[in-house]
Amino acid sequence: MHTYVYRSSKKDGLYLYLPKTIDKCELPDAVTQQMGEPELALSFMLTSDRKLGQEDPATVISNIESQGFHIQMPRDIEDQIATIAQQAIKNKHD
Repeated sequence: MHTYVYRSSKKDGLYLYLPKTIDKCELPDAVTQQMGEPELALSFMLTSDRKLGQEDPATVISNIESQGFHIQMPRDIEDQIATIAQQAIKNKHD
């Protein structure tokens, strides 16, 4: 899967993985509030056997497939972002 990674302009260490170039209208408001103005950091082919610095590639792929994105966060805001991801899943299924 071709993956685009955006860095947050608001929080160091906060990254957003997407299967296409960003369309902020498609992201939950809570995500865009945390990200600020997303800046493209890199794009690459993501496979389940590709090594990533901090993330499990299978988890990233699963999150992209289920909610349309994956968030890599600094560990100090992990609980906050997990709540946002759960809300996004709920909204997608409503």
